[in-house]
Amino acid sequence: MTPVTAIFDIGRTNKKFFLFDENFREVHREYVCFPMIKDEDGFPTEDIQALGAWLKEVFHRILEAEQYDVQAINFSSYGASFVHLGADGEVLTPLYNYNKPLPEELVTEFYQRYGPEEDFTTHTGSNSAGMLNSGMQLYWLKRTKPEVFAKIRYSLHLPQFLSYVFTGIPLSEYTSIGCHTALWDYRKKDYHDWVYQEELHRILPPIVSTETSINMNYNGKRISVGVGIHDSSSALLPYIRSQEKPFVLVSTGTWSVSLNPFAEGALSPEDQKAQCINYMRIDGQPVKAARLFLGEEYKRQVQKLADHFNVDEGRHKTMKFSTEAYGELLKDFKPWFRLEMLPGEGASETSIPAGTSYSYAYHHLMMELTRLQAENIRAALGGLEVNKLFVDGGFSDNEVYLNLLTHHFRDLKVRTTDASLGSALGAAICISDKELNSKFLKDNYGLRKHQPFILAPA
Repeated sequence: MTPVTAIFDIGRTNKKFFLFDENFREVHREYVCFPMIKDEDGFPTEDIQALGAWLKEVFHRILEAEQYDVQAINFSSYGASFVHLGADGEVLTPLYNYNKPLPEELVTEFYQRYGPEEDFTTHTGSNSAGMLNSGMQLYWLKRTKPEVFAKIRYSLHLPQFLSYVFTGIPLSEYTSIGCHTALWDYRKKDYHDWVYQEELHRILPPIVSTETSINMNYNGKRISVGVGIHDSSSALLPYIRSQEKPFVLVSTGTWSVSLNPFAEGALSPEDQKAQCINYMRIDGQPVKAARLFLGEEYKRQVQKLADHFNVDEGRHKTMKFSTEAYGELLKDFKPWFRLEMLPGEGASETSIPAGTSYSYAYHHLMMELTRLQAENIRAALGGLEVNKLFVDGGFSDNEVYLNLLTHHFRDLKVRTTDASLGSALGAAICISDKELNSKFLKDNYGLRKHQPFILAPA
């Protein structure tokens, strides 16, 4: 049987399972999607029970098939999500959606008590982002649902809960704590003072290295079980391990996150104005990051385009880049689209001129979105000089997006990697002793080069 590492890569939309061989080559994959359920306030959220059942079903099935020799398992998942466990290990609450709004008065009270906000952001690398600051979820629970909060024995970030499903051991891990949670103080390299003052440390499990694995006897087989990793930190890891020169990685999906792992020092006032935050490398060092809700915006807009033009909703997947369309649309360019998830950007109302084709409208939408993406990348870059820009995730196979982005960064080497493997392979590498070389991305990630297009003279 082929020795493999099993990885669960849990996104907000797609739940993925991979098997990688000893050279990190993918030998098996499967996907599933679950419909959202609603929390007690009627807000849509992840079905944590269905997810847990699927994890066990898939893993049992792979082991029983005896086609592969599973030696290790690890987990990559989105952050800003806590699973709260009671004294008997039972799940006490829904997995609250990080888009669920927090009461404004609660946020104001928090910064009055522990701010000012600018200083707090400098120390924690976390701007005020509601439930996206997972620490604020704990503050909210303690203040608004004290009877529930009192029952919590442990609060686990989602990647660590996935590991807990298999080990029963509650743990915390650095990348999940350090990624826009408002929990971590980068100066102290410890939880921020407010965490101790609120006594939240009592429900946060012991912290272990991201590279930790636990030897478990699973159905009579000895398997190393990782402790999980935040997906953005995971997606970054193979690049850090295989590249010698500074670069920026744009990890695209529901969120498009521009990651600069070479920035030094605390976030400056300019960084904060650009909405930059800190993620964390597995060695505890900060990563300057700029986020854009690009995938969610894109999903909504292409559905509206399909409705407007009465075409198949999957039409956008087959779009090819047209320099002619770009050149025409560039004349007297102004926003056409009302962007729902990117406040302050785009037109006040969507207005597509009569006679416009689907292709032209799609190109216009992508021109608007990639301009915002370019601003986002420049914010993450700051003053850092790099010569490579990597793109992975959902937009890495979008021809229109890539041509436009390469045009914005004509002086950089723009490279894309396999859309589906980023955070999954990072999770596998994290618990491996194997060293990576400069050819790793080409051999394992389907590395592709992109050249700037040449616009014909008018």
